[in-house]
Order: sequence, then structure tokens, then C-alpha cells
Amino acid sequence: MSNDYRYPTAGYSPEQLGVRPVAALSVAFLTQAFMWMFLGLLLSAFVAFLVENNLGLTQTVLNLWLPLIIAEMVIGIGLQVAVRRINASVALGLFLIYAAINGLVFGVIMLAYTYQTGSAATVVEAFVSAAAMFGGAALYGAVTRRNLASMFGYLAMATWGLCVAILLNMFLGNSGLDILISIVGVIIFTALTASTVQRISSGQLAAMTGSMEKATVIGALLLYLEFVNIFLFLLRLFGGGRR
Repeated sequence: MSNDYRYPTAGYSPEQLGVRPVAALSVAFLTQAFMWMFLGLLLSAFVAFLVENNLGLTQTVLNLWLPLIIAEMVIGIGLQVAVRRINASVALGLFLIYAAINGLVFGVIMLAYTYQTGSAATVVEAFVSAAAMFGGAALYGAVTRRNLASMFGYLAMATWGLCVAILLNMFLGNSGLDILISIVGVIIFTALTASTVQRISSGQLAAMTGSMEKATVIGALLLYLEFVNIFLFLLRLFGGGRR
């Protein structure tokens, strides 16, 4: 990755400055963010494929399940918190490590669904549906003139509420609540996708991180997380709420 391109208005949001990047710069933000996002998804898919087709690797992932989940959380949250203090190459490296670890976890999840249903049809249906919903939301976020910035705060709070509901239902085991959680999860992360795309194209993430390169990495991470969550919640719905 090239040296950071320092955003000239670091620390100030576009709304505070009353400006928006020119169209070419907005396209550059989005293009690079989506490029890194797709690279992360390809890496996750490749690692998941290796796990699904290697019994020894599958067992290793199962044995390290909790440490892997903790590592995902630490890297995912830590990258967003520390992005201003690290260079863009380190940020990209951490994102790719996160995607690789996620691929290990995905491999076991996909294997479980394939085993339970007898085919990969449920996984394929969930993936195609997630891609369609994600693409539609991303397109809306890119072209709409409506300001979605205010919506982001409410969606972030809704996400924490969703996490609490998921944790509670782990103990309750209520299938009806599980379906409701999945539906709400799809709605929240689809809306977050539109908001994130607008935050990237408007230069808000660049202003927050102080660097175009860092902004595209963080944008890629957020888009990656949103697509993955849409996919996983749809997978739960299409799989009949299997956990």
C-alpha cells in the first residue's frame, strides 16, 4: 500500500465544514474500500474452503473456537479504535488477518449447515440473497441525497440491543425470538450498509481517520462486517433458526 494520503481536513466532519468531496474523490474512496472489502471476502471464502475440506483443520478450529472468537473481537474493535495511531499498511494487514480468522470460523459454520440440510443449497440461497440486499443498500447509499448520518447513531444503538438479545436467547433458546432477532438483524445491517457507503463517499471516514488510505481500510472493514452479518442472519432464517 502506498504512503497515506493525508486528508486536509482531518478531525472535522464534512457536515462541520459544509463541503463534500468532488465526484472523482468520492468514487476513489468507494472504489478502494470495495476493493479491500472484496479481497477480505475472497480470503475468508478461501480459508473457509480449506476448513470444510480438511477434517484435521476443522477439528483444530473447533478446539480453538473461543480463542478465535475473542481474537476476532479484539482485532475488529481494536482496528477501529487504533486506526488513527497506526499506518495504513498495518491497518490493512490487521483487516486481512481478521478476514482470515473469520474464514476459519465460517468454514465450520458452513460445514454444519451443509451437514444438517444435506446440501449447500441453504448457504447458496442465503449468500445470493445477502448479495442482492447488500448491493441494493450500497447503491442507495451512494446515490441518495438524503443525509443518512443521523441514522447511523440510532443503528449503532440498535446493534448493541441486538447483541444483548442474542446473548439472552442463548440461554432462553426461544425459536420464535431467534427468528425475530434474525429479521431485525437483516434490517439493521442492511440500513447500516447504506449509511456506511454514504459516510465513505462523503469523506466522513477520511476526516475521522485523517487519511484516505486508512479511511478505505476502515470502510472496507465496516462493509465486510455488514455483508457478513446480513448473510449470517439470512442463513439462520433460511436454515430454520438452527444455531
